[in-house]
Amino acid sequence: MSEKPTVLFVCIHNAGRSQMAAGYMKQLSEGRVEVLSAGSEPKGQINPVAIQVMAEEGIDIANNVPQILTTEAVRESDVVITMGCGDACPIFPGKRYEDWELTDPAGRPVDEVRPIRDDIKQRVENLLSELFPA
Repeated sequence: MSEKPTVLFVCIHNAGRSQMAAGYMKQLSEGRVEVLSAGSEPKGQINPVAIQVMAEEGIDIANNVPQILTTEAVRESDVVITMGCGDACPIFPGKRYEDWELTDPAGRPVDEVRPIRDDIKQRVENLLSELFPA
């Protein structure tokens, strides 16, 4: 793995889970990680409830734009975290892959999205502790 690892978060629409994970990784890694986020079928905008629950944590994802998953993004990543994109994610040898089973926040009220956000934060913290052991 490179000195500054690249982590790619992928979900279907790149409008909720992967955006929240990328937001946490950017903040919690304090610049030690290059963070990418994409979707196999990106939506036109970020889920407003995801924006709201991340703002509660002091993380602004409001200006993010959902991105299409590209082979290049996977190729340049050291770690690829998938969240329900299934077989849409290309596989390259030598990459670390993890699939995080998380409920899709799309269409859910804020009180149902907060636990998803909190689960994502814990997973990002765990990943960071593995990438940078104390």
